[in-house]
Amino acid sequence: MRNPARSYTLLLLVLFCATAVVAPSPQKEVQHREQLWLGYFLQGRLTNKFGFWVDVHYRQTDHFIDRPFQFIFRPAVTYFIKDNLRVNVGYAFANHFPAKGLDTSRPEHRAWQQIWWNQKYPGLSTLQWLRLEQRFNRKIANDVLEDGYNFNWRLRYNLSFFIPLKGKEMVAHTPFAAVTNEVFLNFGDRIVYNTFDQNRFFVGLGYQFTSHLNAQLGYMNVYQQDASGSKYISSNAIRLFVFHSLDFRTKQE
Repeated sequence: MRNPARSYTLLLLVLFCATAVVAPSPQKEVQHREQLWLGYFLQGRLTNKFGFWVDVHYRQTDHFIDRPFQFIFRPAVTYFIKDNLRVNVGYAFANHFPAKGLDTSRPEHRAWQQIWWNQKYPGLSTLQWLRLEQRFNRKIANDVLEDGYNFNWRLRYNLSFFIPLKGKEMVAHTPFAAVTNEVFLNFGDRIVYNTFDQNRFFVGLGYQFTSHLNAQLGYMNVYQQDASGSKYISSNAIRLFVFHSLDFRTKQE
């Protein structure tokens, strides 16, 4: 019988190899920085079919905490196809704080759609999502906001593995290891040299406080290509995310 855990492990290895293909050559300019990423995810279920999603992020950069980098607020409506399979449709607001030496923050508005699913095996849980974003970035020139927005599409695929370090299931009071990889691709008329946008790789430890609440802390590398296609940014980040789920259904449902 085919081993599902082994299949997913092979898929993750393929993703890592794909990331290596776009790794920088000596001719490419790579900037390095250190960041701190804080995030909170809340998923609520209101009925058997409908619920909501909210995630909030605050990020700092340069020696981890020298200055603010980004703030994101992302709500959505959730439709449950099955308990482990759902669709999200939502909106996101992102504030990109000014770079060093500048004064003007750049706002961004996004519409987004996502399919989300998780699976459980003895000694392993997986989580995947495929997300499509429509990004409206406010125009800015010479540290001054201009009228209008630049638009592009972005596709994201996330694959996560969670391995309990005690027992074989992710139940309350369980420590676990987490490994995640997410690939981002850009599309649109303005995208010429950077169809590959970025790759985020995370490895860390987590704790399942209850069946509805866990926290994950670890190291993340964000490798990103800019619009010129020849410049890259490699961010080494400390990442702390909290994941929370609530069920508001009545017993009859």
